[in-house]
Order: sequence, then C-alpha cells, then structure tokens
Amino acid sequence: MAEHTTRRDFLKTTAGAAVSLGALGYAKSAGANDRLSVGMIGCGSRSRGAIMPPLNHLSEKMNLEITAVCDPWGSVRKEAAAMCKDWFGREPRQYTSHRELLDQGDIDLVVIVSCDHQHATQLKDAAEAKKDVYCEKPLAKNLEELNAAYDAVKANDIIVQAGTQVRSRPSIEAARQFFATGELGVLSRVEQIRNADRPYWYQYIRDVEEDDVDWPEFLFGLPMRPFDPVTYSGWYGYREFSDGPIPGLGSHFIDLVHCITGATFPHSCVALSGIHTWKDEHNFDAPDHATAVWEYPEGFKAHYSTNFGNGSGNRMNFYGNNGVLDISGWSTAHVSREGIRGETREDRERVQLEDIERPDHVEDWLQCVRDRKAPNADIEAGYQHAVACLMGVIASDTGQRQVFDPETRTIKAG
Repeated sequence: MAEHTTRRDFLKTTAGAAVSLGALGYAKSAGANDRLSVGMIGCGSRSRGAIMPPLNHLSEKMNLEITAVCDPWGSVRKEAAAMCKDWFGREPRQYTSHRELLDQGDIDLVVIVSCDHQHATQLKDAAEAKKDVYCEKPLAKNLEELNAAYDAVKANDIIVQAGTQVRSRPSIEAARQFFATGELGVLSRVEQIRNADRPYWYQYIRDVEEDDVDWPEFLFGLPMRPFDPVTYSGWYGYREFSDGPIPGLGSHFIDLVHCITGATFPHSCVALSGIHTWKDEHNFDAPDHATAVWEYPEGFKAHYSTNFGNGSGNRMNFYGNNGVLDISGWSTAHVSREGIRGETREDRERVQLEDIERPDHVEDWLQCVRDRKAPNADIEAGYQHAVACLMGVIASDTGQRQVFDPETRTIKAG
C-alpha cells in the first residue's frame, strides 16, 4: 500500500527522477516523468470509436499514452494496437486476458470496454491491482458481483468513472442546475421512451474466424460450448452475456434521473419484457420490448419503455406541476409550462436552456485521476444505476415487484 500511495503522490507532480514503464523493456521517453500509462481492456467498436480517440486527443494535455491493449479477438486487438502506434509512435503491448494486462505494474489506469458479463470481475480485479478505472455500463449482471466490485473499489481507494457519458454533456448540466431551482414544482413522473426499428445487437453481427478468438476467455467462466460467430459478435442479444434494453439503454435513463434530481436508489420496481418482433434463426433471447417503472422515496416514479419493432415516439421528459423539462435530444434541454392546470397557448412555448460547459466524460475522469477527486459518474453513481437496472431485470424475469434495501444491499420481492 505504501508503494502505491507514493506513486499516486508522484503522479500529481512533474518532479522526481525518471521512471521505467516496467516489463518487456517498455521504457518511457525523456521528459515523460509524469506520464499516465493507460491499458485498454476491450478493443471493440465502442473502444476504438468512442473511448480511444478522446484519450488520444487529450494525450498531450493530460500527458498520457495507451501502452497496452487487451481483447480475446485478435483482429480488433491488432486494429487498436495499430491506432496506438500511429498516435504514439510505438506498438502497445497486446494481451488476450485482462489479468495479464493488470499484472503489468507500470500501468496506472485502465479502461474497461468489454462484454457486460465481464465488467464486474474486471472492475474488482483492477481495483485490487490498484488501477484507476473507466468502466462501461452496466457495472454488473448480478448483485453479488456488483457488491464485491464496489467493496474492492472502496477498499483500494481508486478513482472510478462509470461509462454513463451523457451526464457530462453541457445540456444535462444545464438541466441539472435548472431542476435544482425548484421551478419545475413537484416532480411526479420522469419518462423515457426509447424505440428503434430493430434491436441494437443485430448491427454487431460479423463473420469471425474461430482461430482468431480466445473463446474460453470470452466465455469468462460460463459453460463451454462450440464456438459460434454470431454468439461472439452479437453477444448483446443473448442473456448469458447481456440482459437487453433495461441495463443496455435504461442505464443511461436511470443515471440521468439520478444526476438531475439528486435521487440515489429507487425503493421498488415492476417490469415486463418479451420478444414480440424479432424471432429468427439467431434465436436471440434478449427482449425486443421492455417496460420498467421505478418508485423513488422522493415521491416520483421513473418510467422506461423500449419497443424494437418501431422506431417512433422517442422522448425523455421530467413532469412537474409547474411544467415540463424535456431532454429528449440529450444535446439540448428545453422547458415549458405545458400541461399545467389552466395552461394557455403561451405556456406551451418551449424555451431552450443555455448549455453549461463542463469537461467531457473522459477528460473529467483523467482530471480526477490527477487530482484524486470524485469524477462526475463515480462509483456511487455507477453502483446506483446498476442496482436500479438489476431491480428491473429481476422484476421482469420473476413477474414480482422488487424492493431494494440500501442498508443490507439486497434486492427482494416485496
């Protein structure tokens, strides 16, 4: 622990002697005393398209380098490595297992952009290896693993940013500050309808060669079965690996509910889901329709619905007795007095809130790694949205209302 604390203190200053990046002769260049060494756990399209480019963009400002990449799929891992070589002038180390990457003592922080069923274990392992973490949502597929990961983060005092990046948009900060004024009145309902003409997992189906994949590493302890390219590339559509739209899309909704209102945990949840439209040869078992309702101690309900059979009707609104806060587009926030008692035509006019600038999600995390402060979507925020999503999944699976007890950290029928 003493050695780890010393390194953290060292990262806050550019003073001190030059250090080595550690194993395999991966030496730092001159003048890079304070450079952060980043490891990517997961090199799929989300990683290469949404996380790695911002890291590169911020590399000079935040003095960082991606020094290691990890993925069971060789092709995407090599693509990520090539991107790093182009950006930083040298090949990063490549691994198939996150454990191999975490064993590298020189790596300061990791980005977990893997499959949903791997998140909690990888977060726990990273915390125990004392690496700061950016972890994609949802943080876990079951409560036992979620609690274990949370405890490891707290015990090892690492900085964690959950990947609910929407809350770091300027429009959402404007919405949050507007809500805090109380002008919306008594909040009774928050609603999101997020539809599409087909489930998002279809877009990921690829031709994958078996000899290019570490299949057991992907399964991650699940029962062994013959390799299947659709299962591998379209894992979002199978319940063993992901639980569908409630955690997949609803996690963003619930996180915004918490961010804007200041609520933490719902008291209870009811939910229904099923496969109504997309029944084909792939035999996906994640639902293409889901509806969940969470009840909060603060006195409002949050309603989430997805229909993957038709893409119309999308919206996200906060309803108060003095008006409506509309963040349906996420990039803009509007308010109106529509729907109030005795409304007039003028009440229905929407006013756009002025954006309030703030660091984007990746930069916020990196700044907090430097300053040792809690980021915008810290472990508490990640834990809270994960609990809510698990309540929704369990309620849908069992047909029973689920209640969360924050004291015992348990979800039970009730």
